[in-house]
Amino acid sequence: MKTHLQQKACFAAKLALRLAIALLMPGLAFPAFAALGGSVDSVQNDQVQLKANLKVRSAEACTIHELTTPTGTVVREYVSAAGQVFGVSWQGPFVPDMRQLLGNYFEQYSRAARVQREHRVGRLPLNIQESGLVVQTAGHMRAYSGRAFDPALLPSGVSASDIQ
Repeated sequence: MKTHLQQKACFAAKLALRLAIALLMPGLAFPAFAALGGSVDSVQNDQVQLKANLKVRSAEACTIHELTTPTGTVVREYVSAAGQVFGVSWQGPFVPDMRQLLGNYFEQYSRAARVQREHRVGRLPLNIQESGLVVQTAGHMRAYSGRAFDPALLPSGVSASDIQ
């Protein structure tokens, strides 16, 4: 049985550990994802998170980072010369994590998708056309595709039809 003094020492040690963890947490590096509007530097984190193979190819006004997951889903991240992800697309047997792909745009997407689903019958493709966000999806089980972009982020020389 612990004495009163031992109990106080144990409590103090636990409190000190919790305080140290709370102070250190903000300084830890958590993976960022190459979400829409994000930086090209985080594409590698997506590769690790998705356990994907990465191919990078240059287009006329951007760079396309193509990630192929072990399940066969292909995610393309379109990056401007300034290093910003201005569009994403996907196709394959599974829909990728939309929160990961859309980043700060996810809440806007969620609201718009909910509104569309409430006002239609059946499983029609999504076609969200909002200020600052376009998301278009299609497909059925084991064959999904879609794209998302912010029209304001499209670099000169790139059109929406280039995001495939």
